[in-house]
Amino acid sequence: MKEKEPLNSLLIKLFSEQRLAVLGTQSRSGPYGNLVAFAATDDLKYLLFATTRATRKFENLTEIPKVSLLIDNRSNREVDFHEAVAVTATGTAKEVLGSERDSFQDILLSKHPYLSGFVTAPTCALLKIEVDTYYIVREFQHVVELHIKL
Repeated sequence: MKEKEPLNSLLIKLFSEQRLAVLGTQSRSGPYGNLVAFAATDDLKYLLFATTRATRKFENLTEIPKVSLLIDNRSNREVDFHEAVAVTATGTAKEVLGSERDSFQDILLSKHPYLSGFVTAPTCALLKIEVDTYYIVREFQHVVELHIKL
C-alpha cells in the first residue's frame, strides 16, 4: 500500500501537467496511433478523450475497444534518460452516454475549455478508458505496474 500512494500522486501530477497523450488503437489491418487531448478522473480509474465518430480511431475503437494511452513528460533532451516519466495506461474504451456524459464532459472541458465547441458537437463522441493497468517507467529502466480495480 505504501508504494501505491506515491504512485497515485505521481500520476495525478503528471496527468495535470500534460495536455496530450498518444492513443494506441488496433484494427484488423493493424495498429494505429493518434495524439489526443486527455483528462483523468480524480480516482485514476478513467482517462477521457473526445473524437468525432467519422475518424479511423473511432472506427478502430468500435471494432476492438482495447487501447493504450501513453503520457510522458519528456523534454527531448539527454536528461530524459534519467528524469523523464512515461506512463502507459491499458484498458477498454467506451463511449460515454446518458447522464454520465455531463460529469465526464465537465472533467475533460475543465482541463481543455478551448475544446468546448468540438466536444459538445453532435458528431463528437466522448470516450472513457476504463483503466486496467498503469505501467510507470522512470529512470529509463525502472518499471512499476499499478493495477486499477473498478
